[in-house]
Amino acid sequence: MLDYIKGTVGELNPAYVVIDNHGLGYMINISLNTYDVLAKMPQDEVAKVYVHEAIREDAHLLYGFASKRERELFMLLISVSGVGVNTARMILSSLPVAELEMNIAQGNVAVLKSVKGVGAKTAQRIIVDLKDKIKVAGDALIEVADHASSEVFEEAMAALVMLGFTQQMSQKALKKLIKQEPGISVEDAIKKALKMM
Repeated sequence: MLDYIKGTVGELNPAYVVIDNHGLGYMINISLNTYDVLAKMPQDEVAKVYVHEAIREDAHLLYGFASKRERELFMLLISVSGVGVNTARMILSSLPVAELEMNIAQGNVAVLKSVKGVGAKTAQRIIVDLKDKIKVAGDALIEVADHASSEVFEEAMAALVMLGFTQQMSQKALKKLIKQEPGISVEDAIKKALKMM
């Protein structure tokens, strides 16, 4: 099973990206959130796209995401009865990840219902099924709207929790750091957070 594909962007449009990896071009379906991240990258920079494979009898499709967090949310969405890969991608294209998490956690049916192809019953089912599964680390990240910062937050958070610090303590320190230094690297975020705790 593939976890991610790294390579240069061979082709990019709002529906898919072609990642050129050692002469192989992987066509990966993406959300608009991922498109925005990839579109802002310098042309020759190596992109890393986290993937989900959908293997069917008639097709082998790849869905790609700029962050692990977006992929996790996609996988939670497709676990809901009545939500397929295209609907999940439409939801992720309509709302930023942190905003979507907050709306699910707060039970906001109206916002989900406003997404094309999502009816009232589906919106309610998403909330009922996922409300308890959504990590409301989303509220800390909502202030960190920029994707690069949320990637740094996510990776630094995982490292600090692995080092034995609580999620709440790590979140508080990282939230403060990223607010002060939006362009901070993962390594620096971890080092500075350790000094704060």
